[in-house]
Parts: sequence; structure tokens; C-alpha cells
Amino acid sequence: MSLKIVVAIATAGRREVLADAIRFLARQSRQPDELLICPARPEDVEPTCLDGFPCPARLVSGPIGSSAQRNALIDASDADVMIFFDDDYLPAEDFVQETERLFAAHPRVVVATGRVLADGILGPGFTHEEGVHFLTNTGLDANPPTLSPIFNAYGCNMAIRLAPVRLHGIRFDERLPLYGWLEDVDFSRQLAPHGDIVQATGLRGVHLGTKRSGRSPGKRLGYSQVANRIYIMRKGHMTPLQALMGNLKNIGANLVRSLSPEPWVDRRGRLAGNALAVWDWVRGRVDPERILRF
Repeated sequence: MSLKIVVAIATAGRREVLADAIRFLARQSRQPDELLICPARPEDVEPTCLDGFPCPARLVSGPIGSSAQRNALIDASDADVMIFFDDDYLPAEDFVQETERLFAAHPRVVVATGRVLADGILGPGFTHEEGVHFLTNTGLDANPPTLSPIFNAYGCNMAIRLAPVRLHGIRFDERLPLYGWLEDVDFSRQLAPHGDIVQATGLRGVHLGTKRSGRSPGKRLGYSQVANRIYIMRKGHMTPLQALMGNLKNIGANLVRSLSPEPWVDRRGRLAGNALAVWDWVRGRVDPERILRF
């Protein structure tokens, strides 16, 4: 069974990182049928970064914000499967090939996310060269690839079967603005009634966790950490316990680490955003879109 597979990247403020990622994608053993890039602003893309790419490639315009840009990418394609990569994600050379095999062999799978071999989001982030090193020097699992059910895909690498998305009008929620904190959770849970959400160990890659972000540092991100969970919980896509434990984890980490913050994280700004979101929650005014007015 042949599937039309498109790779899609929503990007903001990281043109050099994006250019490196596009050059790296050219190494895929099975090229996507098309590469789509949706930048937040025209200047977020190097004018020549798609020159010579080994499959059809084009830019898609859309409103600013991860969710809105991903929706624009879905609307622009007639693919069977869309693989969303962050602009700082480096997939193994067989990622597209393994995605095709997975979705052809498992028709009930609607969302698949891979195994992240190293994740720079947990620290200062990796350079492109460090990411390539991790990917090259992490050996293949001797065991056969496995599929495991999971609650949600990880947004840095998520492959989506588009037929149920179109049939049921499923969208990334644009009320989760800018960086779209937890939009991957919300989108996964929208698709959950229509098939299986899985982690596939055969899909491998490295997430650089680049800190030069064009979206939501400090106070904005801190507000989103709390407000977005409450909003998603109210939609029924997260349990109250999940929302509570996730919020306590983020608030606790920002509180403790604000005493001696990492140089790459605005912990005090995040803590201020956390506090404001909690105060808005107490007053019945919490709103993910409030960060647009900061």
C-alpha cells in the first residue's frame, strides 16, 4: 500500500536552525512526497533554503502561532499522512520510510510519535553538530520495533493520519496561541476516539531543544503552563488530576529554580506568569489568549 506522506514544519524566529534541519532532511532514505514549511513571518525562512531539495517543497502562509501554522499546513495538503517536525528536530534517515510502513501495516493508528534519543529541551539545548553526533552514535535497538499506546504524541515529532482529521473536522486549537503549549496533547485527545495513539520505537530522532525561540519566553510561557492545562481540562481532554499534577510540577520547578536560575531559562518570569494564571483561575478569569495582551 503506497501512502502519500508529507513532512510539515511550523517555524518562528529560527531561520538558521530551520535551514540546517532542511539540509538534514535531504538525507531521508525514502523522501517525503512533499515538504511544507509554514513560517510565522517571511523573514523566518532563508530565501534559498529549499533550493535543490530532493522532493517538491513549498512555503505555506498562515497566522502566527504554532496551532494556526499547523492548521495551515494541514489545509494545504492532500496527503494521507503528515509528519510534523519541529524546526529543531533531527530525524533518523529511515524516519519517513518507517512511518510509511507503520501506517500501512496498522490502519487503526491515527497518531504516532517516535523515540527521542536525546532531548535538549531538558537543558541548555544541543547544537546541530551535537544532535547529529547523538543520532549517529546511538545504536539501533537490537529488539524489533514496538508500538505502545500513549496518552498523547510529542509535538516535536508526530505523524498523523489525515483522513479522520478531515472527516471529523479536527484542528489544532488556535485558542492556545503563540508557542501553543500542550497543543499536541489537545490534538491527540481529539483524535483518540477515532483510532490508536502510539509511540513507535522504530521512529527515532533527536530534539535539539534550541532556546532561540520566537514565541513565548518568561512570563508568557509561565502563564501558558497553567492556563493551557486548565483550558484543556475544561474541554475534557485532560483529567483534573493530570492538570493539577502538571501545574504543581511546573510551578514547583520554577519556584525552586528561581533561587538559582539556569542561564538559558527565565525562571522568575515563568514563576510570575504561573502566579498570574493561578490568580486568574481563582477569579474565574483564566484565559490562554491573555498572553497576547502581555
